[in-house]
Amino acid sequence: MLSNPDLQRLVFGRFSLDDIPFHEPILQLTFAIVAVGGLVVLGAITYFRFWGPLWRDWVTSVDHKKIGIMYVILALVMLLRGFADAIMMRAQQAVAFGANEGYLPPHHYDQIFTAHGVIMIFFVAMPFVTGMMNYVVPLQIGARDVAFPFLNNFSFWMTVSGAVTIMISLFVGEFARTGWLAYPPLSGADMSPGVGVDYYIWALQIAGIGTLLSGINLIATIVKMRAPGMTMMKLPIFVWTSLCTNVLIVAAFPILTAVLALLSLDRYVGTHFFTNDLGGNPMMYFNLIWIWGHPEVYILILPAFGIFSEVTSAFCGKRLFGYASMVYATVVITILSYLVWLHHFFTMGSGADVNSFFGITTMIISIPTGAKIFNWLFTMFRGRIRFELPMMWTVSFMVTFTIGGMTGVLLAVPPADFVLHNSLFLIAHFHNVIIGGVLFGMFAGVTYWFPKAFGFKLDPFWGHMSFWFWTIGFYFAFMPLYVLGLMGVTRRANHFDDPSLQIWFVIAAFGAVLILFGILSMIMQFVVSIKNREKLRDFTGDPWDGRTLEWSTSSPPPDYNFAFTPVIHDLDAWSDMKKRGYARPLQGFKAIHMPKNTGTGAVLGVLSIAFSFAMIWYIWWLAALAFAAMFLVTVLHTFNYNRDFHIPADVVVRSEGQRTSMMAGRA
Repeated sequence: MLSNPDLQRLVFGRFSLDDIPFHEPILQLTFAIVAVGGLVVLGAITYFRFWGPLWRDWVTSVDHKKIGIMYVILALVMLLRGFADAIMMRAQQAVAFGANEGYLPPHHYDQIFTAHGVIMIFFVAMPFVTGMMNYVVPLQIGARDVAFPFLNNFSFWMTVSGAVTIMISLFVGEFARTGWLAYPPLSGADMSPGVGVDYYIWALQIAGIGTLLSGINLIATIVKMRAPGMTMMKLPIFVWTSLCTNVLIVAAFPILTAVLALLSLDRYVGTHFFTNDLGGNPMMYFNLIWIWGHPEVYILILPAFGIFSEVTSAFCGKRLFGYASMVYATVVITILSYLVWLHHFFTMGSGADVNSFFGITTMIISIPTGAKIFNWLFTMFRGRIRFELPMMWTVSFMVTFTIGGMTGVLLAVPPADFVLHNSLFLIAHFHNVIIGGVLFGMFAGVTYWFPKAFGFKLDPFWGHMSFWFWTIGFYFAFMPLYVLGLMGVTRRANHFDDPSLQIWFVIAAFGAVLILFGILSMIMQFVVSIKNREKLRDFTGDPWDGRTLEWSTSSPPPDYNFAFTPVIHDLDAWSDMKKRGYARPLQGFKAIHMPKNTGTGAVLGVLSIAFSFAMIWYIWWLAALAFAAMFLVTVLHTFNYNRDFHIPADVVVRSEGQRTSMMAGRA
């Protein structure tokens, strides 16, 4: 380092070698594993000469299908990181009793549970949901791509940049020790003077920009790019849930951006928006963060509801029971999600009248959710149920999510919430709905649409292994927390004095180990499936002969999705086409102009990482340079006129005719 302190601060801000945690053996081991794994991946890419195709076909791609796949890959990678934090917490709580302090010091444990919550919500659940919507929605509505393909690419790389920023905090500096919502005054400059909260703020700001732009993009796609004849009440139910999800995103994420900006001003320039003095009010932060936070719960769960609807219909051989009521229930949930945010802080002294209003609205929102459960059950009633893996995830969801929903209604009662709010009961409830609802839904969607994306099915044996490990592991991991919560055990604690509690934490840790086996089985499923893809390629005639429009394309679909724009005559469009004697239209070809790939999104993502790192460490020259570079790259991209390439009509007609004849024969 430079000897002159002033010059050192000018060049490196508040960063020094002391900020690299050489003294933390767990982080040293983690860094070694990450470094070795990274070198192995880079070596494999170099050995197989994959750098060129990786850049041309994936990094710079504006194809919604490839971007959707990359979102799902990002979610799976971050799932490994987030679950590593979870199993470390469970192991600590299983051993830290009495004189045994465990292996995680309090400051490290606090970082871990904060990072776990942030990663699982923002960088596992959100990329999963966005990836599924990106891939499936244009195919289901008969569109060739999303409305703004480059914006889609940029949104993805901004999400990746936020994830990378979180990962940097693991090895340079520290992460926040505030909990995943960073309540003030704990997140203020006085009580958290380090870089942890700044990592939190900038990672979420960058990723939030990507999510917001993706929401705008998908709304425009659904509203303006539907196939002829596809009225709103002929939309596949997954498209409806996606539309409502993205409406929530566009309405809610600017609130998150604003509240984090205000918190940044408190920390960087000494304003007093969320302080206890000089006119500030920490309670305003609670209101703003949860006005975003509760719609966020439905942003995650609504697409999962859409997936379960598609899966239930396909694997029961019936149309979805009560299509109109499912649509109305989705819209009602979307509206009511903005009337329940205060139930997250009943204990903050809002008063009996306010608490009563929000308790009642929370109970009301359970009604349309319950209606969906009954619709899925009636779809199964007298159906030809095939318990393939997507259907198994759906049945497991219905049981697990119902338990989570009932405990949620209990927490909606203010007096009960006063007792249970700061206990492990609430942790169990939240994981009950997020794992049993969102993650199980995403796993069902990946399994269901994997043949559409890659042309072969996933290996069933390892899929069933993963399913049972996840399902049984969930109950072992979180049912004991309900018991502990009812016993008054508080959340966020890393050490306990009462040895009689230990057995419950040991059972919960055993459940986390089972979930670990579920994740490993899922990885093995992908490996084995890719290795045996030729054997798994023929899935014609089995339950994967789906009932929605996306199945009228080849598997995997071509870059342009549909050469001949489908014309919709019925709610169940693909089934209707087969009844009419053809798989897809053979007339009405229009010239296809698809945007060329561009590296601008990835470059802006890298510059965003540099900018956020500079802002976190107060390296002002780097922040100014990165911001100027982002502005310059954006301006240069606007002059990139020649971005389209033309697919000749004869090539498209010939290839489409071959595919259509083949599919008509199958039909």
